[in-house]
Amino acid sequence: MAATVVSKEMPPETVAKVTGFFMSVGGGSVVPEKYEGERVHPDLIRSLLKVQHIHRGRLTCILTVKPYVCNAYNTLHGGAVGSIAEIVAIACARTVVHKDKELFLGELSVSYLAAAVNQAEVMIDASVIRSGRNLTVVAIEFKLKDKEILTYLCRATFYNMPVASL
Repeated sequence: MAATVVSKEMPPETVAKVTGFFMSVGGGSVVPEKYEGERVHPDLIRSLLKVQHIHRGRLTCILTVKPYVCNAYNTLHGGAVGSIAEIVAIACARTVVHKDKELFLGELSVSYLAAAVNQAEVMIDASVIRSGRNLTVVAIEFKLKDKEILTYLCRATFYNMPVASL
């Protein structure tokens, strides 16, 4: 991990405030070494997921919340929720969209209803709610596994584009 470089003109109290802020929002949390570097973000997110069921137009996964995807409140970070929703939605859409079409994410909406704490197990259910020639819409629900409480509700819209043949 790289050391922080501080300008000599920067007052020490300002440095302390900025550093304290980043530490309070999880900036000092340690990411496992195997996930440091370029192009590892998808692997980091996928490592949290375990696929339970795959059916045409439906997908169910289990997510275990790990410390490196938690925010300062020790709950699943909102950005991680969006990344997980996108990956699960793509996988679900692929169960109905032919492989000769590329999927482009046009819209992803996330409703944050409750928090999933560190080490919680979350059941993720994704289902295709509409799939046509040019458009596929997937709904994703995140529920706490033990209490069945709905935590996050997402909806992804994909544009189905034919793969260009050059």
